[in-house]
Amino acid sequence: MNIFTIKKKNKQKRRGEIKTAHGIVETPNLMIVATQGTVKAVSALDLKDWGSDFIVANSYHLYLRPGLEVLKEAGGLHKFMNWTKTIFTDSGGFQVFSLSKLRKFKDEGIIFQSHIDGSLHSFTPENNVQMQRVIGGDVMMVLDECMEFPVTYEYAKHSVERTVRWAEKAREEFLKTSPIYGYEQSQFGIIQGSTFEDLRKICADKLIEADFDGYAMGGVAIGESKDYIRDVIDMADGIMPEEKCRYLMGVGEEDDVRYAVEKGFDIFDCVIPTRNARNGALFTKNGRILIKNAKYKKDFTPVEDGCECHLCKNYSRAYLHHLFNAEEILGGILATEHNINYYMRMMKDIRDGI
Repeated sequence: MNIFTIKKKNKQKRRGEIKTAHGIVETPNLMIVATQGTVKAVSALDLKDWGSDFIVANSYHLYLRPGLEVLKEAGGLHKFMNWTKTIFTDSGGFQVFSLSKLRKFKDEGIIFQSHIDGSLHSFTPENNVQMQRVIGGDVMMVLDECMEFPVTYEYAKHSVERTVRWAEKAREEFLKTSPIYGYEQSQFGIIQGSTFEDLRKICADKLIEADFDGYAMGGVAIGESKDYIRDVIDMADGIMPEEKCRYLMGVGEEDDVRYAVEKGFDIFDCVIPTRNARNGALFTKNGRILIKNAKYKKDFTPVEDGCECHLCKNYSRAYLHHLFNAEEILGGILATEHNINYYMRMMKDIRDGI
C-alpha cells in the first residue's frame, strides 16, 4: 500500500502528502519527537494547535515503560496520549545501540540490557512488528542494525546483510498479521550502509524487492561530519524509489533539512527543536538566541518579531532569561512552544516554495 502521493515536483524537490487513518500530512515536513509517548514539556493538544500533523514515538522506550500490556488495555498509543493525528513508531534499534550497555547482535535479533534496571530483553524482526502492532502507530519502522561511526567496509557489509535479512522477516511478519485497533498500518524499510554508496545501493535494492510502503535512510547524524551527512543525502535520488515516501532519520538542523529537501527527501525527525529549547536555545529568522546570556537580562523585546507563539505574543526576552536563570519549568515550556512553531513555519515556507 502506497500512502504517499507526489503533488508537485521542482527538479529533485517534491511536494506531496502522506495519507493515514489519522489524517493527511503535507510534505516536506518534520516529525516532532515523542519518544515515550510525549513531547517533552508540551501536551498533545498544544502540538495540534501549533500545526504539527505527525509525531514519532519509540518502541524501545514504550516497550520498557509503560509496557505493552498497558498500551493494549488503553487501546493503543493514540488513545493513551490523546493524539488524534498520525504517529510513526521507530523500532528501537538505535536506542539499543545508544542506550544499552550490554547488547549482542545475532542473526535472530538483538539481546540487550535495559538502561532502566539492567534486565535482559530480546528484539527480533518478528516480535518487533508484533509490539508495534500493539503500540498502534500508523507507520512502523523495521528493526535494523545501527552501526557506529566510523566503521570498516567489511563490518558495514556484514551489517547490511543482517539488516536486509531482518527487514525481509519483518515484512513477512507484517503481511501475515493484522492491525489490532481497526485501522490500517504501514511499514517502512530502513536503508543502511554507513557512508559506502555501493552498500547503500545493495541495501536499497533488496528492500525495494520487499515492496515496503516507504523507505528511510538510517544511520545518519550519529557522529559524522557535515560533509559525510551531505554525502549520504546525495545518494537518495539514485537509490530510493521515486514514488514512495523518503524519510531521512534523525536529521533536523535547518541547513541539513533544506539541503535534503533539495535532494528529494520528504520527511524528517529530530530532537533539535525541543532539546535546544530546554537548554535555552531558540531559533529565529535572524539566527539562534541563547537566552541564558547576560545581554538578555534587560531586553524587553519579543524573542522574534512577528511570531504568533504564546511566548512571543506575551513575554519578553528578559522574562524568559529570568525563567531559565531561576530554573523555572515554565521557561522550557515557553521555549519549546516557540521552537516547534518556528520549525512548523519553516517547513510550510519550504513547501510553499516548491
